[in-house]
Amino acid sequence: MSKEREFLWRRLHSLLGVLPVGLFLVFHLSMNFTAVGGEQTYNDSIGMMELIPHPLLLVMEWVIIYIPLMFHAFYGVYIAFTATTNTGRFSTYRNWMFTLQRFTGVFLVVFIAWHIFQTRIQKALGASVEYNMIKDIVDNPLMLAFYIVGILSATFHLSNGLWAFLVSWGITQSPQSQKIATYVTNIIFVILSIAGVVAILSFV
Repeated sequence: MSKEREFLWRRLHSLLGVLPVGLFLVFHLSMNFTAVGGEQTYNDSIGMMELIPHPLLLVMEWVIIYIPLMFHAFYGVYIAFTATTNTGRFSTYRNWMFTLQRFTGVFLVVFIAWHIFQTRIQKALGASVEYNMIKDIVDNPLMLAFYIVGILSATFHLSNGLWAFLVSWGITQSPQSQKIATYVTNIIFVILSIAGVVAILSFV
């Protein structure tokens, strides 16, 4: 792959990780957080999606979610297995974030595939995606732990990816602006993580 083409692919990978994949994650976590209000609140929230005509919803899912997600995931795996980490020689904070970004990315490919199988594919097979479905999934302690790790991996991957996005797109160029971005993205990670974990524990 030429340097110019690789540069463009990486830019697209970074952009799709924030828009629309990152925004969808925030939306998804927000929908799940309605479970804090109980079964009826969650089901009412999820039921709003059913008001969208099915053909339109299907197109939206593929254009906004699945196609960008698959490109970001598959190209991200390529980056993860071709990138050279240097945490052994230079154990700086940012180098460790680089390594964790790759590890969480690979794990998320497995986690998201399984989550889609347990929810979206089951829905296509006739199951109803509602409160009791998620409750039945996380009633298994191992599955609950798997989902918590998945949520934390996703929130970290988004927040740290947002930092990298700001740098690679030239938005934060100075060391000071990058330092501020580190604080901001860490706060985003904490907020989204708390919301995500509280939401999944609401089904227990």
